[in-house]
Amino acid sequence: MIITLTTDFGPSSPYVAAMKGVILSINPQVRLVDLSHSVPPQQVLAGAQVLDEISPLFPPGTIHVAVVDPGVGTSRAIVYAEIGDGRYICPDNGLLGRLAEREAPSKIVRITSECFFRLPVSSTFHGRDIMAPVAAHLSLGIDPDQLGPPLSQLQQLDWPGAVKVANRIEGEVVAVDSFGNLVTNITREMLADVPTDERVAIRCDEHETRSFFSAYADQPPMTLVAVIGSNDQLELAIVDDSATIMLGVGVGAKVEVCW
Repeated sequence: MIITLTTDFGPSSPYVAAMKGVILSINPQVRLVDLSHSVPPQQVLAGAQVLDEISPLFPPGTIHVAVVDPGVGTSRAIVYAEIGDGRYICPDNGLLGRLAEREAPSKIVRITSECFFRLPVSSTFHGRDIMAPVAAHLSLGIDPDQLGPPLSQLQQLDWPGAVKVANRIEGEVVAVDSFGNLVTNITREMLADVPTDERVAIRCDEHETRSFFSAYADQPPMTLVAVIGSNDQLELAIVDDSATIMLGVGVGAKVEVCW
């Protein structure tokens, strides 16, 4: 059985190890995989994008635990959900919104059964005391219906959408990857009939590049380039450097494609 972990704790955080210790104490045979611990702090939308892009690549039945939880300690719910072939445990704060847009969950349960928790439960670390042990117990084969009452739907967040009008697409940066590349919400599908040569201008803040390239290395170092990334979304990159640092922009920056 595989359990994946996605958090905003940071790659060197001891909190990640704490969750792994709890899981392995319950099921030493489980395989633990880190999706990412570099989600920007408290950025639920960024965590939702990581889950949407990466979790469907795992084998059916994988348990995905996600902790991006600015509401920890409040009355917000913690949920178990089955979406497609995956099983998910996370705060009900929009983390599963992107996945649920693509395919409706087949099961949603609010996790309330304390017999599966690590007690006493800290008001600031539900990842360790609720989500990790629940995932471990699920990996041992407990029925998800034992976790608590069913829910009819998940919480959603407003996901910024790009807009296409005559000869122009208006979008924005929705994520910054580990290389500093700016990932936008402008999709390959939206760009299908857009010229790929110098007739097209891609602008972000006061910065502009022309043409789309198939690889970062198609241009010299320190050049601003526009590429379609592996997730089929438009990315802006500085060859051999960080676009977010060099351009001084990040999530929320407006991006415009004109031709």
